[in-house]
Parts: sequence; structure tokens; C-alpha cells
Amino acid sequence: MPSIFIGITVIIMALSFVFAMLGLGGAMLYIPVFHWFSFDFKSVAIPTGLLLNGITALSASVYYLKEKMVDIRGAIPLIITSFIGAPLGAYFTKMVSTDVLILLFAVSMIFAGGKMMISSGQPEKTEMMPARKRMIIMGVAGLFIGFIAGLLGVGGGFLFVPMMIAMGYETKTAAATSAFVVIFSSFSGFAGHIAEGHFDWALMAATSIAVIIGSQIGAKVMKEKMKAKWIKQMFAVVLLGVAVKLIWKLYL
Repeated sequence: MPSIFIGITVIIMALSFVFAMLGLGGAMLYIPVFHWFSFDFKSVAIPTGLLLNGITALSASVYYLKEKMVDIRGAIPLIITSFIGAPLGAYFTKMVSTDVLILLFAVSMIFAGGKMMISSGQPEKTEMMPARKRMIIMGVAGLFIGFIAGLLGVGGGFLFVPMMIAMGYETKTAAATSAFVVIFSSFSGFAGHIAEGHFDWALMAATSIAVIIGSQIGAKVMKEKMKAKWIKQMFAVVLLGVAVKLIWKLYL
């Protein structure tokens, strides 16, 4: 068991480095990794993934806030509604079979990954959607995304980022703001799972330390080294690759 923990910790640290650059918490890969190491999908992988998702996003956001990369005002509607939706989704997890959850997880990532890959070849938008319209859409979308995030055990960043880019946000601002929003939906969803008695404290402690280290390095690299096109392409490749792997294991 100690060797398994070491292996998982190293993998999680590397993943948090990548996901911090993308404005994601990382649960979309943390959860499959725990599942591949034979931890139960519902009772361990999902709640632990949500916890690490929140910690990764929190750690990265500390850096992004210091660098003034986060649109705090624009994030408020998403924070409020996704915070409400996430525990509702977590509650409904027990009503859906594991295979259905995995399939929903994969389909969501294919959709988001495909959209991001297409947009990577397009120039950055220079016109932002009107503020009032943007706030309304983000508020409604936040409730839906929060519910899906809690149900699937992710923070929702894989849907927040494409939506914000479509509204006119620059890619780096969208990623940084998404990381900030993901903090709240992740911990809200995690609280819903804890209420159901889902946790493995040893695994949570070891991997939490790993994501704090990895995410701080990743946030700094994103700010100073990454181009918008690279971020979108990395985002798409990660999502599509994990989706294919999950579907392959589920049906083949």
C-alpha cells in the first residue's frame, strides 16, 4: 500500500502542475487515476477528486489573484449558482450507476475538448459580451454546471473555461477566473459527499500536499511562459485523451 500511495502522489503532483495552467482543478484526471489504482469510483475516487480539485484551484488562485488575472466581479454569478448546484449533484450521485456516471463524464469531456480544439486555431476575441447579458448567462449556466460537477465529481472548470472564452474573455483570464470559481463548487460538492460518509483520509492527506506543490509551479509557468493557443490545445488533448480511455475501459 505505501508504494501505491507514493505512485499516486507523484502522478497527482504532475497532473496538478498541468491543470493549474489550464484553470482546472484536475478532478477529471484525478478521479480516473484513483479508479485505475482500484479505489472505488463512487466512495473514494469522486470525493477525493473533488477535494483535490478545490485545493489545486485554491493554490493556483492565490498566485493568479496576486497577479491580478482574475475577474472577481464576473465570477460572482458563477460562484453563487455553482455553489448551490454542486451539492445537489453530489446528492444524486447515489441514484446513478457507476457505468452511467463514467459515460456521462466521458461524453462531457469529448464535447468540451472538441470545442476547445476547434477554437485553438482562431484568434482571441477582442469584444466582450455585454455585462448584463453575460451575468445572466453565467448565473444560469453556473447552476447547471455546478450540478453536473457535483454529480460527476469535478469542479466544472472544463465547462467554465470554454463558456467564458465564448463570451469574449482572453484565454489566460478565463483560465485564472475559472480556477477561482472552481474553488467554491469543488468544496461545496466535496461537502455533499462527506455528508454521505465518503472519504479516505490517508489518501486525501498525501495527495493534498502533492497538489499544493504542483499547482503553484503550474500557475507560475502559465503566467510567464504559456501562449493562449498552447493552453487551448493542451486543454483539448487532455480532455479527449481521458474520455477515450474511459470509454475504452468501459466498453472494450
